[in-house]
Amino acid sequence: MKILVTGFDPFGGESINPSMEAVRRLPEMLGQVRLIKAQIPTAARRSLIVLRQLIEQHDPQMICCVGQAGGRRGITVERIGINVDDFRIPDNDGDQPVDEPVFAQGPDAYFVNLPVKAMVAAIRNQGIEASLSNSAGTFVCNHVTYGVRYLIEHHYPGKRSGFIHLPFLTQQVADKPGMPAMELEEMVRGLTAALEAMAQTETDLRYSEGTLN
Repeated sequence: MKILVTGFDPFGGESINPSMEAVRRLPEMLGQVRLIKAQIPTAARRSLIVLRQLIEQHDPQMICCVGQAGGRRGITVERIGINVDDFRIPDNDGDQPVDEPVFAQGPDAYFVNLPVKAMVAAIRNQGIEASLSNSAGTFVCNHVTYGVRYLIEHHYPGKRSGFIHLPFLTQQVADKPGMPAMELEEMVRGLTAALEAMAQTETDLRYSEGTLN
C-alpha cells in the first residue's frame, strides 16, 4: 500500500509551515505501507494541479493532505470539505477568490472517505490533543479537502482521501502571546498514529465526536 502525504509551503507571513515540517520527518515506511511525501503550494489553482500530478505518478491508495490551522489547540482531523473559496487573505499566487466554487459542477460538499474517528482516537492514544473538525475553513486547505475528493469521484474511483490540520509550532508563537502551539515531535507522533489508523482501519469507529456549537 502507498499513502501520499502532503504538506504546504509557508503562507500568511510565516517563515515555516508546520505541516511540511512534520511531513518531511515522517518515516519512509510504516510497516508494509510506503509513504510518499511531497510539498504542495498554498495556492488554490496550483495545489490541485500538483496533487493530480502526484496521484498520476505514484498511484497511491490513500491521500492525506496536511495543513496549518494557527489558533487551534490540537491536531484536528477534518470530516468535510465544502464547495466554496472565500479567502480572507490572498494565497501565495496572489489570488483571493470570494464566494466562488472550487468546482462549478460539483456538489455542495464532500465528506472525506477516511476512518476519521479512528484517526482521532489513535492520536489521542499517543497522549496528544486531537479532535474531529467539521470545518476546514474556506482557504486553500478546504479547497484541497474538497478538490481531491472531487478528483477521486471523477477520475480515481476507489481511492480514499482526507485532511489533517496542525496547530502552530512553538517557535511560531514567540510573537503571538496566548496563542496555542505544539512541539514538532508531538506533531510527528500524532501524524504517524493517524496514518497508521488510516492504513489499518476498514470500518471507522462509531462513537460521538459531535459538538454543540
